[in-house]
Amino acid sequence: MLDAGIEPDRRGLDLRLTAAGRSLVAPPAAIPPASLLRNAAFVRLWGAQTVSTFGSLITRAALPFMAILVLNATPGQIAILRAADLVPGFLIGLVAGVFIDRLRRRPLMIAADLGRALLLGSIPLVAFTSHARIEQLYLVALLASLLTVFFDVAEQSYIPAVVGRDRLLDANSKLTATQSIAEVGGFGIAGWLVQLFTAPIAIAIDAVTFVVSAVFVATIRTPEPPPEPRTQPRGVWREMIEGLSALRADASLRAIGISVAAFECSFGIVGTVYSLYALRELGFMPGLLGLVYAVGGVSSLLAAVLAGRLTRRFGVGPTMIGGLALATIGALFMPLARGAGLVALLLLLAQQVVGDGGATIYEINETSLRQAIAPAALLGRINAGIRVAALGATLLGTVAGAVLAQTAGYRPALVFGALVMFAGALVIVRSPVGRRRA
Repeated sequence: MLDAGIEPDRRGLDLRLTAAGRSLVAPPAAIPPASLLRNAAFVRLWGAQTVSTFGSLITRAALPFMAILVLNATPGQIAILRAADLVPGFLIGLVAGVFIDRLRRRPLMIAADLGRALLLGSIPLVAFTSHARIEQLYLVALLASLLTVFFDVAEQSYIPAVVGRDRLLDANSKLTATQSIAEVGGFGIAGWLVQLFTAPIAIAIDAVTFVVSAVFVATIRTPEPPPEPRTQPRGVWREMIEGLSALRADASLRAIGISVAAFECSFGIVGTVYSLYALRELGFMPGLLGLVYAVGGVSSLLAAVLAGRLTRRFGVGPTMIGGLALATIGALFMPLARGAGLVALLLLLAQQVVGDGGATIYEINETSLRQAIAPAALLGRINAGIRVAALGATLLGTVAGAVLAQTAGYRPALVFGALVMFAGALVIVRSPVGRRRA
């Protein structure tokens, strides 16, 4: 039951789960496994997401490079630039969810892509006139991050209309696989682009990737269902509360949201400590750590390929629990390492193989289940609510990781991060999600 005073009009908005929303995995004989590759709309959306992901990773690396190499930025200015990239998602996410539920998602995605292309394209134009300033990078990072929030939430909410709710697991596995490939190569490509062509040229190339993404999305011809009609006007605040109340009212969605927050908090803790621990405590060189990270990307790719088979074999709930358990075990390998020897390297590699693979399996199933069971009229707000919770948990984990590393040491901080991940698994175990087979 939703909170009193914000109960939606049931004639225009049905919060009950429909039969179509209860099945995550298609019956084995109903649709051939390769059918999504013959879905032209999905292939175009897949292409848009792949190009956009590469572009976002290039920007994430090239903007700080430009600030440092071209504008001689100070550490404080780099921190502001990083904050400009993170803050919009936390502050604007819920509002974005409201407008995504009010409007068609495809035009929003096109507008977000073109907006990001214009913003990023302004940087090389100004740089070539020798008038580049750090304030412009702040503004571009802030506005581009805001548009990325709209694109990402709209895309997550648009996928069910493109593939159908019974093909979400297959679709998200494919999308995650290409994200893993992008993460393996994106940062490296960005570094070489900056080194060979300068940071402004790398950013100009990134601007082009967003234009390409917009073209892919614009050529999708699958009709998008219109937004749910509203029988009476409601304000943005009321609709935000309505989405959060729906997220809280459903036991499965609530468990997903809490587990995602624990998952992201754990990554915030471990991510803050990992490099410091590997470089300072263990004594590994940066180049070797780069290869370790690449192994994690390969593991994520393989996990994305196998996620659908595992879910069909064990069920969505047990697979999510197993993914979080593997991620927990992976995190616990790290504090066992001592020195920069072979055993320590193997433990770090084991964390990447086991932990990253498990995390990918969890994320694919979590996203697919959320898209399948959330009411269509509230999907944008539910996706946005979970995204905001994830960002808040990441920030909390980042602060907690720094404090624990300073006061208790690197190894206790890593163990605590693993325990937070395990707490997310326990939430799923004790919820209806843990018993779901499909």
